[in-house]
Amino acid sequence: MMETLKFKTNIKCGACVATVTPFLNEDNAVENWNVDLQSPERILKVETSKSPQEIAELMKKAGYNAEEIA
Repeated sequence: MMETLKFKTNIKCGACVATVTPFLNEDNAVENWNVDLQSPERILKVETSKSPQEIAELMKKAGYNAEEIA
């Protein structure tokens, strides 16, 4: 089942988004995602069947922090 998870990240700009794009796009368990660069907390929203821990792990592989927002 897909659910939308929200994370506070340290993604700063479009180039950072480009870096994480392949990690998120190549994952079959990720349906949809976006990063709000206007938000001071750079909110990442991910529509996925993965757990928050798995998404945080994926982001760590891409070189970024993602902290779940309850």
